[in-house]
Amino acid sequence: MAQATYLRTALIPLSDLTPFPGNAKRGDVDTILTSLRRNGQYRSLVARELPGAPLVVLAGNHTAQALHRHGSGDCGHQACGVCANDPAWTPAARCEVVACDEDTARRVNLIDNRSADLGSYDADALAELLSFLDEDYGGTGYQDADVERLLAPPPSLEELADTYRDPDDEDLWPVLRFTVPPEDRDLFYDLTADGPNPGDDTARFRHLLDRARAVLVPPSLSPLVHPQGSPRP
Repeated sequence: MAQATYLRTALIPLSDLTPFPGNAKRGDVDTILTSLRRNGQYRSLVARELPGAPLVVLAGNHTAQALHRHGSGDCGHQACGVCANDPAWTPAARCEVVACDEDTARRVNLIDNRSADLGSYDADALAELLSFLDEDYGGTGYQDADVERLLAPPPSLEELADTYRDPDDEDLWPVLRFTVPPEDRDLFYDLTADGPNPGDDTARFRHLLDRARAVLVPPSLSPLVHPQGSPRP
């Protein structure tokens, strides 16, 4: 079974790094860049070394994109954790350089993207962590609104009843959806223009069914009448 072999840790110019081909994850690059500016690069990228080629980023592709987005030199951001406000800074990333085969490279990329998706949160522990920040959530990925939702009390039974009322009978009826040519739509409206409620397509449809039954269905075979007075479809 092939495994990744650690080679070294190095500060690699972004020009010597290439994204993992076919990376399926779509990260929030702006949020990562905000974190980098506030916190610095606290975690290395993982890059695969290939003879005579740029290093391929297996894990941390969106961090690399955020560093690219920062650009070179002083970004003007106060106390920037990326460039330290140094105009001479050259875009680079700290990388854990590894050697591995193609199969392992794909597996490393997949698990790095997938492992976060499979996790969950302890809401109480999260709220406690955020409480230590004195409402300064910069570089955490959280906004004031996120914290307000986290700390909001659960709705009362009365509020839930108002929001999620018992369904009416009509809420449980089947829904019909179909597409027709424009001329059939116009014919439908022409045939039902004399109905009791022309502004309601459901009422028009019932009116059309009533007319059809009156012509096609013998009285002895007429179905039961539904609660609103028209034969049940």
